[in-house]
Amino acid sequence: MQMYDLPDRKGHFGPYGGVFVAETLIHALDELRDQYEKLRTDPAFLAEFAHELKHYVGRPSPVYHARRLSEKSGGAQIWFKREDLNHTGAHKINNTIGQALVARHMGKRRIIAETGAGQHGVASATIAARYGMECVVYMGSEDIQRQSPNVYRMKLLGATVVPVESGSKTLKDALNEAMRDWVTNVENTFYIIGTVAGPHPYPMMVRDFNSVVGKELLTQLPEVIGRQPDAILACVGGGSNAMGAFYPYIPHRDVRLIGVEAAGLGLDSGKHAATLCAGRPGVLHGNRTYLMQDENGQITETHSISAGLDYPGVGPEHAWLKDTGRAEYVAVTDDEALEAFHLTCRLEGIIPALESSHAVAYAMKLAATLPPEQVLLVNLSGRGDKDMNTVARHSGITF
Repeated sequence: MQMYDLPDRKGHFGPYGGVFVAETLIHALDELRDQYEKLRTDPAFLAEFAHELKHYVGRPSPVYHARRLSEKSGGAQIWFKREDLNHTGAHKINNTIGQALVARHMGKRRIIAETGAGQHGVASATIAARYGMECVVYMGSEDIQRQSPNVYRMKLLGATVVPVESGSKTLKDALNEAMRDWVTNVENTFYIIGTVAGPHPYPMMVRDFNSVVGKELLTQLPEVIGRQPDAILACVGGGSNAMGAFYPYIPHRDVRLIGVEAAGLGLDSGKHAATLCAGRPGVLHGNRTYLMQDENGQITETHSISAGLDYPGVGPEHAWLKDTGRAEYVAVTDDEALEAFHLTCRLEGIIPALESSHAVAYAMKLAATLPPEQVLLVNLSGRGDKDMNTVARHSGITF
């Protein structure tokens, strides 16, 4: 089995990743990199992290055979990794706990975070309450309207939610504001980044913490199906849920890795967030990766019905996996995701997040082209409670 040891010491995945930040943040990132390099192999730290995942998050999350959805699709069998059953309802809590533990080891008592769909904000607020830390969450005002239940959850947990009115008022802009806060308050503040993007060591650190998902799958799937799956599918915005499932499988070349982006209103419409399918390399938010940009290199506005996929960049490791061909990236429209959302509700009794619904939609299309002995594993990254208002509005339902 071929060894995989990226990123390198400077945080590069081939030509992607690295550190592109203001000089005022270099010392903080060097300090974080050095601290994390020690902690990631420290038995006591890893034991503390594992204890929290088991007793606070409720891991391992189960795998589940979506039989009726498989029958509806025809062909291959569809299985779910049930990250929606985690405490707080998504995969975000996995890496948030890890980063909060790093912050405590560094003596940082104030944490900041950015959020789109609100799940990372909720996870950050949750763990701040757990450890008695101050928490400030930046969120685009557009996303605040789309994800009002999660905004209330964050406030209940004691976090301060700061609306961002600049730009498209979505995740990109929230990340910009969080970066500004960090520059200003770097001495006492730890920035918990919500995805596998940002300057090194964040893409590696978030990947490592969320790779518990793929590590569990390596053990669980042989127990329930007698072997590894033929493909693992996951939605991709920034890409943390996908990377958490993909990373342990990178050396397993017989397992396809398929990331599903948001095609929005269609790739030809210009209103989408399919960065890997339609973007090109550039620098944003501290790292080099694929971006949605115009001919002048200016970041273009994105669109997705799912706030968590509405981002013009993607983690640099995904960019590398795309270029090397180890992973495939496809895109699913708003309408296709909504249809998969409703089918999953009615056929399986599971209300998936709209982000996850993109991966379910593509899994159903792919299943129909494959024989029934094939197995497709969808990382069901979160539950859809947060999306009720959005789905109702698009379905013409009023409360």
